[in-house]
Amino acid sequence: MKGPFVALSRRLLDAVRDLAPIIVVIAFFQVVVLQQPFPNLGSVVVGLVCVVVGLTLFIQGLETGLFPLGEAIAQAFARKGSVAALLAFGFCLGFGTTVAEPALIAIAAEAADVASQAGAIADSDAAREAYAFNLRMVVALAVGTAITLGVLRILKGWPIHVLIIGGYVLVTVMTAFAPDEIVGVAYDSGGVATSTITVPLVTALGVGLAASINGRNAMVDGFGLIAFACLSPMIFVLGYGMVV
Repeated sequence: MKGPFVALSRRLLDAVRDLAPIIVVIAFFQVVVLQQPFPNLGSVVVGLVCVVVGLTLFIQGLETGLFPLGEAIAQAFARKGSVAALLAFGFCLGFGTTVAEPALIAIAAEAADVASQAGAIADSDAAREAYAFNLRMVVALAVGTAITLGVLRILKGWPIHVLIIGGYVLVTVMTAFAPDEIVGVAYDSGGVATSTITVPLVTALGVGLAASINGRNAMVDGFGLIAFACLSPMIFVLGYGMVV
């Protein structure tokens, strides 16, 4: 009982330390530069406590549950030796986690609101919901495809820098032909696709898979899946904007 309590206490202190710089910056500009009191100080303090506790529990949950689970699943697939099943799992994992990403849900809804205000889509709830849903599905398909490609790269030992550089060259070329309205959305989609849900599971999958294959180095080959997951939504959303 003492061990988990000590670990959780250490995580709590780490969360306070990690958040301290941004707290100091905000307090300095609010009090010294703007010279104004904090609005709703009580709510701010309560919210800050919730953030610290939430971050503590989130990190603890990752190390206790999600990281071991992802690595165990990857090792089980590696022992089973079914490449098709592993690739299918990688796609489903990337697709499912991305659909549930809170950041992607938020930016898709915001993009739909802006598109309706700009006249790109009809100014109706149905049109905005359809736009946001389609955007989320395109990004989810992109991440699912990216994880599949990343898993295949680990299995085959392909150099990651060649694939990443080639992908960004393709993004640059597509940007020149894509509608201006979709370029910013596409670039942001690459960032929000890899957030609180996707990153832990995908990272654990890559590290666990690389550690389970003879001749692969978990440090060299296990990482890089997140880079694919950031790159592919830009390609897919740019293509979606060019076609649709």
